[in-house]
Amino acid sequence: MSSIEIFLRGLKETSDYEGQIVHTETLPKKEPKYGSLDFPLGLPLQSFLNKRSMQLYIHQAEAINEIRRGNNIIITTPTASGKTLAYTLSIFEELWKNANSTALFLYPTKALSNDQLMILSQFESETSIETKASVYDGDTPSQARPNIRQKSRMILSNPYAIHQYLPWHSKWKKFFQGLKFIVIDEAHTYRGVFGANCAFLFRRLLRICDYYGSSPQFILSSATIANPEEQAFNLTGKKCVVISEDGSSRGRKFFVFWNPPYSDEAKCIRRSTHQETMFLLTESVKSSIQTLCFTISRQMAELIARWTREALSEDLASEFLADRISPYRAGYLPEERRDIEQRLKNKELLGVTSTTALEVGIDVGSLDAVIISGYPGTIISTWQQAGRSGRGMDDSLAILVPFSNPLDQYFMKHPEKFFGSSPEHAVIDLKNPYVVLGHLMCASAELPIAKLEDDKYFGLKFEESLDALQRHKLITQTPRGYVYSGKMRATEVVNINNISNKMVYVHYNGKLLETMDLPKAYREAYKGAVLLHQGETYVVENLDLEKMIASVRKEDVELHTNPLEETDIQILKITEEKEISLGFELKVADVEVTEFYHSYVIKRYDVIIGRRPIDLPPLKFQTVAVYFTLPEWIQQKVAESGYDFEGAIHACEHAMIAMAPMYALCDRWDIGGVSSPYHEDEKKAAIFIYDGYEFGIGIAEKIYKLLDTGFLQTTYEMISDCECEDGCPACIMSPKCGNNNEPLDKKGALLILEELLRLL
Repeated sequence: MSSIEIFLRGLKETSDYEGQIVHTETLPKKEPKYGSLDFPLGLPLQSFLNKRSMQLYIHQAEAINEIRRGNNIIITTPTASGKTLAYTLSIFEELWKNANSTALFLYPTKALSNDQLMILSQFESETSIETKASVYDGDTPSQARPNIRQKSRMILSNPYAIHQYLPWHSKWKKFFQGLKFIVIDEAHTYRGVFGANCAFLFRRLLRICDYYGSSPQFILSSATIANPEEQAFNLTGKKCVVISEDGSSRGRKFFVFWNPPYSDEAKCIRRSTHQETMFLLTESVKSSIQTLCFTISRQMAELIARWTREALSEDLASEFLADRISPYRAGYLPEERRDIEQRLKNKELLGVTSTTALEVGIDVGSLDAVIISGYPGTIISTWQQAGRSGRGMDDSLAILVPFSNPLDQYFMKHPEKFFGSSPEHAVIDLKNPYVVLGHLMCASAELPIAKLEDDKYFGLKFEESLDALQRHKLITQTPRGYVYSGKMRATEVVNINNISNKMVYVHYNGKLLETMDLPKAYREAYKGAVLLHQGETYVVENLDLEKMIASVRKEDVELHTNPLEETDIQILKITEEKEISLGFELKVADVEVTEFYHSYVIKRYDVIIGRRPIDLPPLKFQTVAVYFTLPEWIQQKVAESGYDFEGAIHACEHAMIAMAPMYALCDRWDIGGVSSPYHEDEKKAAIFIYDGYEFGIGIAEKIYKLLDTGFLQTTYEMISDCECEDGCPACIMSPKCGNNNEPLDKKGALLILEELLRLL
């Protein structure tokens, strides 16, 4: 029996165990599957592999073969399967053969860039292939930058930095002239608003490369997603070969679902996820099981580490282990993070609590176990985090501890849906006019825009967007083409994390704390709101909509606030529709949403302790919605059964929003909903789900395609499986409900969904 099996058996024998293990999935040991190259690697690279007695897995060999053929690729194999080695060998081989070739590596975080630099530098040292690999981002000293641009053949950066540097492309002339490869790591993270902005950023980059006479290949590395080919094309505009057959080996992994027990007789409230996590981490450290614990926030990373230390200190037999626990999060100094990473790698630390900062490929060695405190929101992220455990062919462990929300609890009751489902679809919408306008404006500041040549980079909205920018005097037509004529730097105006140009600046002690678009400010930065920023709590003192500034003070509070609002939705134009049966129609439409924020509630945990007014004008924006209408006979049947129809469709709306992330790679906070027993435009009952961003980000269209292929069935199962009587946070209650979860009718919702499923 392995140490992992002994540990799991020991958990069941503790006094705190009340049947929390609701499922254990045993992933079998997997033997390696090797591939072969069309022709051998160059001598320095083959020697590198020989020294380590390494053979290429089948996906690594396939990747190298496709790159050599000049194809763009996307590699989608699990964590720690050796994706980086595959493309690193290919790139070094090209740079070894051609002294003028260069490569650009793009990572979503600075920490990952620095970690990968160490890998590339080691490669350079051992192969003697000179690349002068360097990180070039906002932290790079100004005096070092000219030398890097001129002499580095491998530059590591991030999309935020490249966005700022493209207007200065002439300084990068030598690098861009020789650019052979653009590597986009963690490609699954490029989705929604960020993904759409980066897709056009990469097109701007290709436009610059074309100007300098280079045509780089794209190499994308991603976690497993449902639509890798589509995602790669949307991001780059290029057809990419998908490499997905994983040839890497792994030991046996036990994946445990650990559901906190109920703490009330009504079965509505479960024990704290955070306390259960602390218990598991404490027990794993006592058993010398080296464990990485993922938490939802910086604050929880600190708290769970502190609670675990305290629990160990109170046990005479384990108090010496308290110093072998450490939190890890963004916000620490780089040298602090490097020290924790190294101590984890060399086994000095037995337990580390982290935000998602350690989810992506930072090398911390092989771990025995991972605890995931709260479902991360996507199947992709869950597997990414779980994949951090595993030491060679030894047994490893992953434990998921859910929250009491619908999607978390759905998987606890239907583990087969988690382990049997394909990962979510990554969604990138290239039609949002704000995104196109912003990047067209940036492009005009980089090189004059030619109508006949540049439409290939900016899609269907190209000419329409050019005209709009010209009308607003942001570009000017010249003999050379359209050039930027705005007063501010274009790249300062366009924020790649947002769509709207209406940005609110959050100030703390006179300094900028963060920015957010106006709709988010209405939800999170109204006067009196408790704002969470990087695990710290702030109270909003004022929201000035004229200056677009929210002023906050730092205050450590256990309270949180929820705004209450009334939402009206007007249909502007139906763009897609299909009739499921008479009266049951499914549609996608351009809509205008009006949100009136009238008050907010103050809560301590889930208990309302106060209510205050909000003084804000109505917020209006255009977006995209998916909606369906309900036949009149369903409404009559609900009434005849003694249920509240308005509460029933409201409950359906909440449940569908909660389950949407299972199908589209989004957060429940990215979408909103409206349920109406009689919608004025349709003249019948309707339920709407809309994108929470102006002009939409593609989520509504994705739900439209999937709604009648399992989405409604899953929503029904989630509600019906919940053990509560009248509805709770694990099924139909929503933390973002603008009506304070009133009215809701669980039984009525089930009746509606039953009838709709019969019509499919």
